[in-house]
Amino acid sequence: MITIVLADDHAIVRDGLRSLLETNENLRVIGDADNGRDALHLVSQNCPDVAILDIAMPEMNGIEATRQIIDTCPDIKVIILSMHATSRHIYRALQAGARGYLLKASAGFEVVDAIQAVYKGQRYLSQKISDIIIEDYITQRETEEVESPLTRLSSREREILQLVVEGKSSSDIAGLLSLSSSTVDTYRSRLMQKLDINDIPSLVKFAIRHGITSLE
Repeated sequence: MITIVLADDHAIVRDGLRSLLETNENLRVIGDADNGRDALHLVSQNCPDVAILDIAMPEMNGIEATRQIIDTCPDIKVIILSMHATSRHIYRALQAGARGYLLKASAGFEVVDAIQAVYKGQRYLSQKISDIIIEDYITQRETEEVESPLTRLSSREREILQLVVEGKSSSDIAGLLSLSSSTVDTYRSRLMQKLDINDIPSLVKFAIRHGITSLE
C-alpha cells in the first residue's frame, strides 16, 4: 500500500485527485492540505510514501515545501503539480528534490503511473515535457542557476520573502513562524539587502519572475 498526501489550494483539484486515487486498492490518501505550510506539517506527522504538491500555493510554495519535506522525511518521493511547462519551473522543482513533475492538464491520466514510478525510485515527467529539452536546459543553465539571486537567501529568508509578497504583515508572519515581529523585520531587511531590492513592488516582481509566488 502506497500512502499519499495531497496539497493544492484548489479544493476541486484535491477532491478530484483523491477520488481518482482511491479507486486503486494499492493507493491510500492519508491527508490533504490547501497550502504548503500545512502540507509540511501533515508530512512531518505521517511521513507518507509520496507527496503530491501544487507548485503555486499560499504561505509556502511547492518548491520550498519540497525542500523542507525532504529534509523532514528523506525517504519521501515528491511529485510537483503545475500548470507551467517552462524550463525554469521544472529545473527548480528537480533541484529541490522532486522526483516527478506533472502538468495539471494531463495529471488525471498520468498521476497513478507517476506515483508508481517515483515509489520505485524512478523519475517521472509528464509526457508532454521533452526529456531532451530538460537535459539541455539543465546542462546550459546549471552554472547560471547556482549564481541565481535566490541562492543568496537562507531557507527562512525564502519563507519570509513569500509571505511578505503575499501581503502578510510582520505580526502575521511572526505568528506563523513563531518569531518576534522585530526578528521578522530583520529578516525582511536582510533579504532585501541581499537581493538589492528597495521596495515591496519590486520584491513582488522578483518573486513572480523566480517562481516564488504567482499571479493567481
